Formats: sequence, structure tokens, C-alpha cells
Amino acid sequence: MKKVAVIGAGTMGKGIAHVFAMNGHSVNLIDISQDALNKAFVTIVKNLTRMVKKEKITEAEKMAALENIESFTDLKEGLAKVDLVVEAATENVDLKLKIFKQLDELAPKKAILATNTSSISITKIAAVTKRPEKVIGMHFMNPVPVMKLVEIIRGYSTSNRVNKAIVKLTHELGKVPVEANDYPGFVANRILIPMLNEAIYTLHEGVAGVAEIDTVMKLGMAHPMGPLQLADFIGLDVVLAIANVLYEGFGNPKYAPCPLLVNMVAAGKLGRKSGEGFYVYTPGSKELVVAVF
Repeated sequence: MKKVAVIGAGTMGKGIAHVFAMNGHSVNLIDISQDALNKAFVTIVKNLTRMVKKEKITEAEKMAALENIESFTDLKEGLAKVDLVVEAATENVDLKLKIFKQLDELAPKKAILATNTSSISITKIAAVTKRPEKVIGMHFMNPVPVMKLVEIIRGYSTSNRVNKAIVKLTHELGKVPVEANDYPGFVANRILIPMLNEAIYTLHEGVAGVAEIDTVMKLGMAHPMGPLQLADFIGLDVVLAIANVLYEGFGNPKYAPCPLLVNMVAAGKLGRKSGEGFYVYTPGSKELVVAVF
């Protein structure tokens, strides 16, 4: 699988492209927005430059990685002759189903179709294709160049050959593959999202404030960042989308999204990406200022 297409030039897509390119793969980064592709390339250059400064890679390795990446706004052109497609679009089931129908039509018949979904059923995604045995979950963690874990999720029809190939590839990328079965949220988000949601309920019900909740989890549980800060980092819209997948998938009220989370997303307070969530984010500043509730 030397030639890889990555669908989506957002936070996850550009990170996935970075990792594949760093490990000698030819990467076609595809997005409908040329502006998104331009911004992604700037970020990749910046991250590789930081790695050079930290002496993790050489300048020659940086340039080789950049030469491995080509950008496309035309899906058909970008999918030509690829061995693997990794979809990293927004966590929206209808969008992913639409994309996979297109991937199935346009990608070479030999190509494996992977999705970076963090919660949506692989079986459901695979069902819209004519190659369900070649569809698999490949869930990278953010930030992709730094985080070692990749969840590998088999759909109902995913073949053993495809599963073994993706596990092997994940090792070759310097990551640690962990295999999971196809249930809502898989492992990572089935555990993480209810914790974040409960932290939001704790704030919503007036048990403690934002800083207090995060301090308890950082100092008491040795978490590197508090759950509310982490929710802001992930994006409150993404947290809500995954919470809804869990709630609808299991039909269990314990997964119901907190009303405060629902209202914040409706108000456009999405966390770091929008400039305000549980904290207010000022460009160029690392200081955390609690938002007014």
C-alpha cells in the first residue's frame, strides 16, 4: 500500500497525511476546498519544521515527506491508482455514507477503503459499497503525528486479509494498533465521551465550576488536561455528535447528551475551533480563561 488517498484536509486528515508521508508513502490529500488544502499544507510544513528543530528528523527527511504529498480538489483524479483510501471527513453519518458511495465507484477495485470515524458503525458504512470486505475502521487519535494509538475496527464483512494488512501497516507507521469490535463508540469514545458528558452535567447541575472540575481530574486523577478543556480541544460539536451516536446506538438514557452541551453547540460555542467553549481562547495566548456561564 504505497499510494494512499486521504479524504478531508481538516485536523485529522492533514495529520494522517503527515504520518503517511513521513513513512515513505505517496499521499493524495483530497478536499473540496482549495483553501483547506492550502492551510493543511502550511500546518504540515510547520509541524515538520518543528520536528527538525527538535532533531527528531533531518531537513532532508522533512523535504522528502513534503514531496510525498500532492493535493487534489477533484475526487476522481485524486483516487487514481491508489491502494488505500483513508476517509477523514466530518463525523456525520449521512456525509460519510455519501462519500463511501463515491469512493466505491471511483477508487480502484483493489483499494481498501478505511474510515477514521470515531464512533459510526463500520458495518453501516460498508453496506453502501460493493466491497464491504475491503472496508475497515482506522481511527487515529489527535494530534495524529504525536499519538501512538490507532483503533482498528472490523465491520461485519471485513475480511481477515484486509484486517491483517491494516494492522501490519499501522505498525509500519510507528503506531500501536488496537483491534476493536464494531459497536457504537468502539473502545476509546465509548469510555471517553460519557466521562466528558458527565463532567458537563457536573457543571450544568452546579456541583462545581469549570476550573474546579478540570483541576480535580488533573490533580486527583493525573489527567494531562481536564475533561472540559479536552472537550473544547476535541470540539463540542464532535463530542455531541459522538454522544448522539452512543445514545441512539444503545438506546440507553445514561448516554443522553447534557442539555448544556446541546445548547452550547446550538449557540456556536464549539471550543477552541470557534474561540470559545468552556474557556475563551485568544490567538497567540496559552492562558485559559473560563467563559461566563
